[in-house]
Amino acid sequence: MGRVVSGIGRGIGSFIGDMTGANQLRDAANIAAAQQREAAMASAFRPVGMTTRFGTSRFGYETVGGIPRVSSAEYTTAPELQSIQNQLFGMTPYAVQQAASAQQAAQQVGAGGAQLFGLGQQYISESPEMARQRFFDQQMALLSPARQAEEARLASSVFGRGRSGLNIAGSQPELASLAGARRMQELQLAAQAEQGAQQQQTFGAGLMGQGLGLFGQQYALPGQALAPLQSYLGTIGTLEEMGQQPLQLGLQIGGAGQQGASAAANLLSQAAQTQYGGARDLANMNAQVLAGLFSAAGRAATGGR
Repeated sequence: MGRVVSGIGRGIGSFIGDMTGANQLRDAANIAAAQQREAAMASAFRPVGMTTRFGTSRFGYETVGGIPRVSSAEYTTAPELQSIQNQLFGMTPYAVQQAASAQQAAQQVGAGGAQLFGLGQQYISESPEMARQRFFDQQMALLSPARQAEEARLASSVFGRGRSGLNIAGSQPELASLAGARRMQELQLAAQAEQGAQQQQTFGAGLMGQGLGLFGQQYALPGQALAPLQSYLGTIGTLEEMGQQPLQLGLQIGGAGQQGASAAANLLSQAAQTQYGGARDLANMNAQVLAGLFSAAGRAATGGR
């Protein structure tokens, strides 16, 4: 019986020890949770407010679930940059007006180009053969009155000299000479007609080329007129980027610091898990010992049955 009492006493002592192990486990869990919260706070992103020659940046924070986070970000450009930006902005209305005027001029240039192109098409719409024949016929029509008058004078002169009946080689010498001269004249007119037809084609093609050139200017003028406005806005944007440098630097520094903080937070979290695991293992061991003691006490009380 004494052995039973002794075993029960030892079991009670172990139970008390087990209760102490449970308390240790609870304390370790609380410590681990606190360390994990600390690790989470350490790894939170924290950009840094900066001030440079070009401006200043500021960041606002709020706490959600005990963890700080960035809630706002702003930057202010330096007064000198703001002054230059304001001057450039003041020049933009004139640049816009110039661009609008150029657009109107471009429409007029385009209309002129269309007229020139259409006129050139009219010149080349006639084939070279038709142009050559038309030119030859026009010249012959112009020469016709003079030729008729010349024939009348020649006839009158021949008749006055009493040679109206003279025929040499089937024709009067004066008329034969006139016919030869006219054939040479017509050959010259034919050559001129050929040249005129070629010139007409060249002239028509030139008009079409000029029209196309004006079409190109129609689209180039607005772009050229917008160049000053684009330059102003581009410079304004560059100044704005310079003013944003403190904001960018603050984000970069915060990101660089977050890498180290995250590594430290991981180590802190691992330490918490290790501490909690050790306390849990100890509690498990105490529970096993207590179960063994109660089992031994029970067997002793029953006489080993």
